[in-house]
Amino acid sequence: MNELGVTTANDLAGVRNGGRVRVAGSVIVRRRPGTAKGIMFLSMEDETGIANIVVMPDMFENRRLTLVTEPYLLIEGKVQNVDNVIHVLAQRVERLEGITPAMSSHDFK
Repeated sequence: MNELGVTTANDLAGVRNGGRVRVAGSVIVRRRPGTAKGIMFLSMEDETGIANIVVMPDMFENRRLTLVTEPYLLIEGKVQNVDNVIHVLAQRVERLEGITPAMSSHDFK
């Protein structure tokens, strides 16, 4: 992951609000609540912890298949760190190649 420039979930706390990062990991939860106006929320786990990802409706529509089917993702985006609540606002989404899933995500509808 180092060669991909990935920031670990644990290191996100040290990134300033608005800083650009790449995070990668296993998708453990996908949520797209009806009350969220089309926003999708992902929880991704790496070897250091969990990163919370926010996917806006336009990004969801453009990358829907990847977002709902791939077990491992690489996300590039801006850090939102408000009162130590940290999210990454997804601006680019890719499938992470070459990884065999250990388990499936907990997808709630």
